[in-house]
Amino acid sequence: MIETTGKNNRLDIQLEKSNSLLKIMQTKEATIKEECATLHTMIKGLQETIQYQHNLKVELNEEKHRELMIKKEMEISELNEKLRTQEKEKQNEILKLHLEKLQHLQEEKSKEIASLQNTIRDLERRLAAAKNSRPPRGRF
Repeated sequence: MIETTGKNNRLDIQLEKSNSLLKIMQTKEATIKEECATLHTMIKGLQETIQYQHNLKVELNEEKHRELMIKKEMEISELNEKLRTQEKEKQNEILKLHLEKLQHLQEEKSKEIASLQNTIRDLERRLAAAKNSRPPRGRF
C-alpha cells in the first residue's frame, strides 16, 4: 500500500505538473492568439494606410497632370494669339505693299496719260497748223 500511495503521490505530482504546464500552455496560446489578432489588426490598418497613401499619390499625380495640361493649353492659346497677331501684321504689310504698288502704277499711268494728252494736243496743233498752211481748196 505504501508503494501504491507513493505511486499515487508521484502520479499526483505529475498530474499537478501536467495541469500547471497545461495552464501555462493555455495562457501562452491565449496570449499568442491575442498577439495574432493585434498583428492582424495592425496589418489591416497598415494596408488601409498604404491604400490611402496610394490613392492620395494617384490623386496628386492626376492634379499635377491637370495643372500641367492647363498650363500647356494656356501656352498654346498664347502662341496661337501671337501667331494670329503676326499673321495680321503680315497681312497689313502685304496690303501696304499692294497699295504702294498700285499707287506707283497709278502714277505711271497718270504720267502716260499726260504724255499721251500732250502728244494729242501737239498732233492737234500740227493738224490745225497744217490746215491753216494749206491753200484753201476752192470749188470748181
